Amino acid sequence: MKVDAGIGNKLAKIPDQVRALEQAGYDGIRTAEMNHDPFFPLLLAAEHSEKLELATSIAVAFARSPMNLANIGHDLNAYSKGRFTLGLGSQIKPHITKRFSMQWGAPAEQMRELVLAMRAIWANWYDGEALEFVGKYYRHTLMTPAFTPEDKDYGAPRVILAAVGPRMTEVAGEVADGLIIHPFSNMPYINSVTIPAIEAGLAKAGRSRDDFELSYSCFVVTGRTEEEYEAAKKATQERIAFYGSTPAYKGVLDAIGCGDLQGEFNAMSKQGRWKEMGTLVTDEMIGEFGVMGEPHEIAPQMLERYGSFVDRTSASFVVSDSDEQAKIISALRAG
Repeated sequence: MKVDAGIGNKLAKIPDQVRALEQAGYDGIRTAEMNHDPFFPLLLAAEHSEKLELATSIAVAFARSPMNLANIGHDLNAYSKGRFTLGLGSQIKPHITKRFSMQWGAPAEQMRELVLAMRAIWANWYDGEALEFVGKYYRHTLMTPAFTPEDKDYGAPRVILAAVGPRMTEVAGEVADGLIIHPFSNMPYINSVTIPAIEAGLAKAGRSRDDFELSYSCFVVTGRTEEEYEAAKKATQERIAFYGSTPAYKGVLDAIGCGDLQGEFNAMSKQGRWKEMGTLVTDEMIGEFGVMGEPHEIAPQMLERYGSFVDRTSASFVVSDSDEQAKIISALRAG
């Protein structure tokens, strides 16, 4: 199992942070699109590392056009000498239409078309195929030598998708190189919805599981002191409640018999009661969405539960002792 770490968005700190993570033995680093651009930190990370795999986890796909993403993906992959993976997610309609002022269609179908459009652009750049992509959401039919990259030694980046619902998950299996299983997942949902949808998508594309990378970073509650542990637990409770407030994620709660909470989370979120929402998340619920325990117990729990199907995970959870963190990383990689 490969082990990644998340990095922040303070650009001045990225070089030192990345060098330390590479020295600590991580396989890769990931950025998320939150309150800053997710690509700029990875440019610095590529410059100040040699082996770390670099990925967005995730960049918001529908905030950008396929051509824009194709260019960014090419540049980061070329500069990092083939170490970049373009991780994309759909976000939800209010953010796309009201925050980004972009179009929203049927998200799974739009994502499928966006990935295929990028691949058509890359096929033009790297293989010389004519650019003639005409879809419902995207149309790309013009490319001239002046706009074709010249540094093409490393080809196109890998593309992975984040998904929760069965249709988007199937799309990932069909057109992407991997899937980021949403942290707001649990084993009953993964077994009944996620895995079957991946298999359906792979079958549609005539591919096998060997062609596909599964990434999953569960919630982790741990700490070397009671204060650390309680802080991690509180943050996890609030995050689970935040995700649980999304109507599209109700099926995930239904899978563990907690579907009725979705309406409560949603109503409280509209009232701005974000902190209070977390108090509804019990230890039993946390146990369905992740692992809890002392630092030395974390890796064995993760491997026992997820080791049979997860190819890479994250070890970005807080452990104050660097030696303990190194042991967790080593155990996960060995597993």
